Amino acid sequence: MTSIFRAHMGADFDRLHPEIQRRFSVGLESGEGCVGRGVMERIWHGGRFVKPFLRIGGTRNILVPREGKDVPFVIENMPYLDSFGRETVTFVRTFRLPGGPHRFDATMVHSPERDCVLDYLGTHQHLASDLHMSAEPDGSLLIRSGEHRFREGPVDVRVPGLIGGDAVLRESFDEATGRFRVRVRVVNRHFGPLFGYEGTFTTEYVDVRSHGVRRDLRPVREEARA
Repeated sequence: MTSIFRAHMGADFDRLHPEIQRRFSVGLESGEGCVGRGVMERIWHGGRFVKPFLRIGGTRNILVPREGKDVPFVIENMPYLDSFGRETVTFVRTFRLPGGPHRFDATMVHSPERDCVLDYLGTHQHLASDLHMSAEPDGSLLIRSGEHRFREGPVDVRVPGLIGGDAVLRESFDEATGRFRVRVRVVNRHFGPLFGYEGTFTTEYVDVRSHGVRRDLRPVREEARA
């Protein structure tokens, strides 16, 4: 068994910077999880029409409903087997915003049938996005979103492009500072920029075989449909 990210990227994974490779090698085989701590230099929103959607999403830990600068944050990437027997990695981001912390939760699984990493968003995995990963010439990781789907009970519908957003994430490692840099930008093809953030962080690796994964990092509800 290899990490879900290496399984998706294949030989392209070896083109990543060694520190990026280690960070995205967290998994059941390595027995490691990763905790990143740093500062988001900027969290931004698009036009006014975006804010109601972000507030609604914020009730289920999807996206970030408030803007800010120099916001401390933690990201926790922990591997576990979900209730359907799939290797899963958490991407739980906690932003220390003025007025109180806010979480942006995601859990990821490898989907060979869709040829992607499947990103379930929020506490109840109501939104699922296809993620396609590749290595950039400088060793950074580029992630682009594909199709988005909404699932609740028997409902399973594709989110139309009119209201959906195309996400691009770049993560790199700066050898001069010893810090990772992340930049996320979500754009609607009709209305323009919706949401994003950028910042830097350092990491530590933890033994999940000995300590397990905290229950609060796992979603309240798990979605079987890939």
